[in-house]
Amino acid sequence: MALSQTAITEPEEASPSTRQRMQESTPPGTAALRLSPGKDERRAVATRQLRVLLTPLAVAGRRLPQKRLLGAYGGAEGPAPDGKRLCPEPSPRKPAPASPPATPPAGSPVGNGWDGAWDAESDGSDAGTDAPPDGYSQLSAYERKRLKNITENAKFFAALKLHESAARLHQIATKSQSHATKSSRAKPKKAEDETVRRRSMRLQRVEPSGVPMPEMPAQPEAEEYPRVPAGPLPMIPEDQMENSKLTEELLTTWMRISEMKANDTEEQTCDVKRYQGSLNSMGLSEDNIKKVVKYRVCSMAIHPSDSIIFVAAGDKSGQIGLWNVSCKSEEGACVFIPHSSSVTCMHFSPCNPAHLLSLSMESLRCGDVTKAVFDEVCRSEENLSSFDFLEENGSTAVVGYWDGSVAVVDRRTPGTSSELSADIGFKRTRTVHVHPVNKQYFIAAGSADVCIYDVRYLKSKGNKPVSSLKGHTKSVASAYFSPVTGNRVVTVCADDNLRVYDTTSLSPTITVLSTIRHNCNTGRWLTRFRAIWDPKQEDCFVVGSMARPRQIQVFQDTGKLLHSFYNMDCLSSVCSINVVHPTKNILVGGNSSGRLHVFKE
Repeated sequence: MALSQTAITEPEEASPSTRQRMQESTPPGTAALRLSPGKDERRAVATRQLRVLLTPLAVAGRRLPQKRLLGAYGGAEGPAPDGKRLCPEPSPRKPAPASPPATPPAGSPVGNGWDGAWDAESDGSDAGTDAPPDGYSQLSAYERKRLKNITENAKFFAALKLHESAARLHQIATKSQSHATKSSRAKPKKAEDETVRRRSMRLQRVEPSGVPMPEMPAQPEAEEYPRVPAGPLPMIPEDQMENSKLTEELLTTWMRISEMKANDTEEQTCDVKRYQGSLNSMGLSEDNIKKVVKYRVCSMAIHPSDSIIFVAAGDKSGQIGLWNVSCKSEEGACVFIPHSSSVTCMHFSPCNPAHLLSLSMESLRCGDVTKAVFDEVCRSEENLSSFDFLEENGSTAVVGYWDGSVAVVDRRTPGTSSELSADIGFKRTRTVHVHPVNKQYFIAAGSADVCIYDVRYLKSKGNKPVSSLKGHTKSVASAYFSPVTGNRVVTVCADDNLRVYDTTSLSPTITVLSTIRHNCNTGRWLTRFRAIWDPKQEDCFVVGSMARPRQIQVFQDTGKLLHSFYNMDCLSSVCSINVVHPTKNILVGGNSSGRLHVFKE
């Protein structure tokens, strides 16, 4: 390998002493390069320098730097002074074989174990031809000192045994980590010698004398609400299994007022101002509050009589309480148990108020006061939710199921099965209500679905609604037509909104007429609100409220709040279920403890 001569700058003309030292340090193999002084001699020096720079050499197993470093013992490198040997003497090196012309001979400084680099800063006096047998005479004092330090440091670190300590620490850390992982997954073991807790003699079932008490046989748990057998049930109060004069008086009163004809409700409709005045005249007193049923009220019905206020209430356990509000004695109420579960819907027959129809999850019954019996109209293994009459005579009714379907029941046919069962596509049907004028239409409310159907076209599957009331985002608790014309529908939704729809024309999609913000979050322990129309006023409805002080609110279909019934001394609970008398200014509200509150003039 050769470089162009232009890559090396020619040195200035050397002094005679410098040229003499250069001649003495030139190896025999390079005698042919000695030329006359001047340019030829400088070219020879440049040629020798080019060969030395391109020939690296490793000494003692490592590569030394190409640039020579002068030591502190003079300019010439010879045998190391006595007492200055810094590392053990290696074995003598074997003579290098003959090399090609481009390789320096064995006797040259390159072949004697040093790199022989010569540069402008070196005066060339450290080159020698007599190499000692130790092989380190070509190193400067600095390089020997450096090798000694490296050797001593290596011996010191070897004596510390750092690699072995690091290996042991790594092994310990690995074991502890694996043990921690296993211990976190392992289940804790109970200590065998765990201290036994002290227990009283009562808990140990031991008498004070130390004699163990005999084990009591396990008693079967009694049902919270006793099951009621199928078939007709006699009208016998819960707490009076024998003959009761009070019960007879109550049933006699019910029979007597049912024979009277009620006034026409259409004649009672008046303007808003007059209606507001009648609402303001209604109040609540201690005499008109009574606990009628044991548990929370789920449904109510009021007798249409004008002479006596007669109210029926159903609770979540299947009880039905009858209360003669006009009777001031404490014995004016009786409780019957015709059902085994929540009584979710109740109505007096529109043509014969002596019949009180009540519905629970398992059956629809008719309480006939003339026979003093709760007869069974319909029984189903599916859970029933609500019903309404399809005819004025009350012989047929549409029944809703909690699974979303509906059925048609005819009281005149024998048996307790329905005449027709139809799937309307609901996940759940909470309420059904029949149009007051066009009896073939009924509205069903469920899980965010409110639709109007024609009962004449019902079939087992594939039923399509006549109209859909859109806008509900959560489950709907109730939906009812206005009482006189049916031109309005009010709904109560769990999204805290009351909505009024215009149903004058039953188009496929009915939009919202007005929306009223109302807190409907009754929670688990209260019956859900149901907004009901006032039979005396076509455009006003009544609904319970979570506001304080506790109150019952009356709204107009435009969304305007007309009146709030409250009494801070007598009303301190939420009345979720309400009912309004069809002809008299009477409002009854029921709360979650089975207590009824009667507002009247």
